Amino acid sequence: MGKRREASGYSLVIGVDKPAGMTSHDVVDRIRRIYGERRVGHTGTLDPAATGALAVCVGPATRLDRFLVGHRKEYEFTVVFGAATDTDDAQGRVIEQLPVPVSVGNEAAVRAYFDSQLGTQHQRPPAYSAIKVNGKKSYAEARRGNVIELALRPIEIYKLDLVGFEQTEDMVSWCVRAEVSAGTYVRSIARDAGLAFGTCAHVGSLRRLRSGSLAVEDCLTLDEIERNPHTSALDPLTLLNRRILFAGDGQANDVAHGRPLVIDNRQLVAFDAHTIGAYNSSCTSGFFLDETPVSAGEQIGIVADNKLIAIYEYDASCAVFKSACGFATGVNRGFDIYRR
Repeated sequence: MGKRREASGYSLVIGVDKPAGMTSHDVVDRIRRIYGERRVGHTGTLDPAATGALAVCVGPATRLDRFLVGHRKEYEFTVVFGAATDTDDAQGRVIEQLPVPVSVGNEAAVRAYFDSQLGTQHQRPPAYSAIKVNGKKSYAEARRGNVIELALRPIEIYKLDLVGFEQTEDMVSWCVRAEVSAGTYVRSIARDAGLAFGTCAHVGSLRRLRSGSLAVEDCLTLDEIERNPHTSALDPLTLLNRRILFAGDGQANDVAHGRPLVIDNRQLVAFDAHTIGAYNSSCTSGFFLDETPVSAGEQIGIVADNKLIAIYEYDASCAVFKSACGFATGVNRGFDIYRR
């Protein structure tokens, strides 16, 4: 765009519908070129073969990264039975093949198994993952032939739905839709399903339908973003999963100087896609007054001049909100404030 990469002037969040065959870092590199901005980061890795929702922060908005992670994820994927791979997906090398029992194709048995998997549990991540052990990434060590058995990690599975079966003479697969906690590996879900049914399995295809509040329907392809970079921004307030203060002039001035704020909870609003138009401004569509009492450690977004200017956190010991993160130029709320 003719601007120096370090001074593009952009500060925004975009939703990318990641294509298969690209790493999440490849997506970041492409966005850097599109916006001419060095400061770009994504908020949740997708495997190269996976597609779907990926939030990407551009410019000073990269400081939002840590506030946009840790949310629930929703996926649709296939589980292919009868073959295990070293990566637990279709891109890996087949390391084991076993007969597929008839129970794999029994809908009642599958649904009963899904019911047994709901809730909190401990999951072993795939050896080919980005988890670091002693400063080394597990997947890098696995490629060198040093396969690390990673420690179990706490996760939660909120929903497992069987969308359908596919069965041929030599292959059986499930199509599954799942809602899971952050840190859950779908490849491990597939691997463990194979073990539970007395065979082996891997992920055939994987698409992320939702990451926190970001739905894949709200995302754009990289080509679409390149054609219209100026109009591709999302409203970060819809992604934060936090209450919001639309600051007056005095409050905005205090925020600009990093001062603590005394905020009446009756000033706070929350976002809900089902309440579009419930608040009193077109640029706050989907927001409603939320007078729930504030709680210790609660974080809120601060908006002024239609930009996100800070994240504040409640300090119960002195009953004030204190700055947790500020954005000198603000984060753009998007040119089409609400596109759903």
